[in-house]
Amino acid sequence: MDLFEKVINSPGSPIAQMSRDIHGRYAFPRLTGEIGSRMRYGDTDQLVWSLNNYLGLANHPEVRAADARFAARYGLAAPMGSRMMSGETEDLELLESELAAYADKPAALFLNFGYQGMISLLDSLLSRRDWLVYDAECHACIIDGIRLHRGKAKSFPHNNIERLEAVLTRIEAERGDDEAVLVVTEGVFGMSGVQGRLRDIVALKQRFNFRLLVDDAHGFGVLGPDGGGTGEEQGCQDGIDLYFGTFAKAGASIGAFVASDAEIVWRLRYGMRSQIFSKGLPWPVVAGNRVRLDMMRNRPELRRKCLEIAAHLRADLRGVGLEIGDPSSAVTPVFLGLEAPQTAVFLELLRHRYGIFCSAVTYPVVPPGVVQLRLIATATHEHSDVTYTVDALRRVYEEVTGRSEMALSALR
Repeated sequence: MDLFEKVINSPGSPIAQMSRDIHGRYAFPRLTGEIGSRMRYGDTDQLVWSLNNYLGLANHPEVRAADARFAARYGLAAPMGSRMMSGETEDLELLESELAAYADKPAALFLNFGYQGMISLLDSLLSRRDWLVYDAECHACIIDGIRLHRGKAKSFPHNNIERLEAVLTRIEAERGDDEAVLVVTEGVFGMSGVQGRLRDIVALKQRFNFRLLVDDAHGFGVLGPDGGGTGEEQGCQDGIDLYFGTFAKAGASIGAFVASDAEIVWRLRYGMRSQIFSKGLPWPVVAGNRVRLDMMRNRPELRRKCLEIAAHLRADLRGVGLEIGDPSSAVTPVFLGLEAPQTAVFLELLRHRYGIFCSAVTYPVVPPGVVQLRLIATATHEHSDVTYTVDALRRVYEEVTGRSEMALSALR
């Protein structure tokens, strides 16, 4: 069979099956203008709740000035080559030292990308004889890392510590002396906004022999008294053996890192294939991340504003009877309980009548049968934005659930 014919005729994922209908509207939409809470979608102004820009750093004057300065100084070509061969810079070394201090770990390794970095991290840490135990709702980068691992892997239901305990008990009885165990979870689950039960998992280390890796992409720079992440928020950072964070959310940039014991980080430096065999990020990105990290540490008002907006959003959504689960971060879901056609109507009304842009997600991004909105609070939002948005969500929800067929006909 011809490969192209096979690929084209394959049903693919549910999103792929809907791609022709949703492309450019609910998938791959174009937002233009200055990055912030107000942007352009098509020919309309929108109040945007879909940006990974928690602290509002994307267009912060200090950040923009630093980015321009570093781009003029270094250009986008340097460093020329992989870090191991010819790409080491002073800014990289300084950034790693600063990240280690912020994560309260002895050492840190900067990584080009979060997704790529996590996959390669799991591959570097585990042999085929080792066990990988993970929360069933972990991010796709962890799931794909497990596929690359091709070793022994067991999941436990989302945040279910009793089931995790049962899995660890079974592994303890079965494993050989040379079989290690790594438990993987998230600080904040990016679609639900729910925190992982890190403190409870750390407590299990008193009874079971395992190491803990936490992907804190959505908690780093946002949660905790000093923005050090979900482990700091829950008072258990010491019990996290490998702390993984990114600059793609709170940092409004690119790049990731893992922080851990110095000897482990040294081994990873010489063992992570994704870093050894890829060109380093442009020097201005790395230098710019140092500025962003400094603002995460020293501008607590940005973090407070983001979390205040998120708390206001949660309270008002619950106040009008919309289902949001139990988020406790910058991310707030809204579980609509609608079928896909109704959800399309919902988004169209929200964008074109009220000028509100937010994302809707479905399987395989979230579990089967779930359709939800995902609202991301940022420091660039105002409390008046929350009031306006929640009122619009309520009105549209009532219209779509009460007169969905009429609304569908009007939009066809």
